[in-house]
Amino acid sequence: MRDPTPRPPDCTAALVLADGTLFWGRGLGAIGTAAGEVCFNTAVTGYQEILTDPSYAGQIIAFTFPHIGNVGANQEDIEATTAAARGLVLRAPMTEPASYRATQSLDIWLKSHGLIGIAGVDTRQLTMRIRNFGPPNGVIAHDPQGRIDVPALQARARAWPSLEGMDLAKEVTCRRTYEWGETVWDRGRGYGLRQSSRYRVVAIDYGIKRNILRMLAAHGCWVTVVSATASTEEIISHRPDGIFLSNGPGDPAATGAYAVPVLRDLLNWGKPIFGICLGHQLLALALGGRTRKMVRGHRGANHPVKDLRTGKVEISCQNHGFVVDLESLPKDVEPTHLSLFDKSNEGLQMIGKPVFSVQYHPEASPGPHDSHYLFEHFVRLMSGNA
Repeated sequence: MRDPTPRPPDCTAALVLADGTLFWGRGLGAIGTAAGEVCFNTAVTGYQEILTDPSYAGQIIAFTFPHIGNVGANQEDIEATTAAARGLVLRAPMTEPASYRATQSLDIWLKSHGLIGIAGVDTRQLTMRIRNFGPPNGVIAHDPQGRIDVPALQARARAWPSLEGMDLAKEVTCRRTYEWGETVWDRGRGYGLRQSSRYRVVAIDYGIKRNILRMLAAHGCWVTVVSATASTEEIISHRPDGIFLSNGPGDPAATGAYAVPVLRDLLNWGKPIFGICLGHQLLALALGGRTRKMVRGHRGANHPVKDLRTGKVEISCQNHGFVVDLESLPKDVEPTHLSLFDKSNEGLQMIGKPVFSVQYHPEASPGPHDSHYLFEHFVRLMSGNA
């Protein structure tokens, strides 16, 4: 058992990796244990949005930014009602909230969502370990009495299955179809409501973030959200002008077992299609491409992406552990965006058809606003003016 940090006398939490690596710390949030894949996120803002992003289902998030919790929590900065992440790992203890928008401390918010946290971990060392060897399976444990059974936690970490081959979209998708009309947040006004709609969009929910729906509504779209398992007939019955394929967690090949046949039907139908993140990967599979698990993944709000058509570089928000194999794409599909970190594929489009997707998150919640133009492009495709 490798113990990089001696157990402090007031230790109430631990993070145990499948290879035996052990990090001691002080617990926060909910009490208990949780297993998952340990990844890191480099964003310096938006920890509430990150923790409620359904794409983090099955994962324990290590934040590289040390001041997590300093602005507290509220009921506005969430991307889903239920947090999908398994837990969080912090360097420094949380301080009292220092934001006029805070309604409670992050610790209380974590407890209300059943999220387990640990502070006092050398997140630099943990991040380097993930960067060099890939995201490990791990178990996070919090007990106020300090009763932590390390061998049992290690055994549980070893037994936890890999995200590769795991379909998690079914765990986070909506249980019923619903309409969405809320628009983006504005200081002093809060969230708005769609005043008019020019286009009807069906959004397939593989783990959709609320700010994506807000962006669509803000661009004049009447949005109907359907489950990840919705049939072709159900989607077409809403008579959409365009189809949106959302982000989501897990292995796209596993989700593709039921999603790809539907997407192939929709491709033949001919309506504009816009996909992001998992939706991008599923679209690639439906077009005949392949996906693979990345060595370390992309998770943060500072990732440079190059638009191959214009040469413009965007700073993007990203959260994915799988990627499209560029060499597997057929000849009628061309890459549109490239990661400047590792040269992996970040976007594609069909030649001569209104179908495109990106790997990153243009809704930027949290993150920069460089990529909002993609929603405008989707609207132009639906109008026939692209």
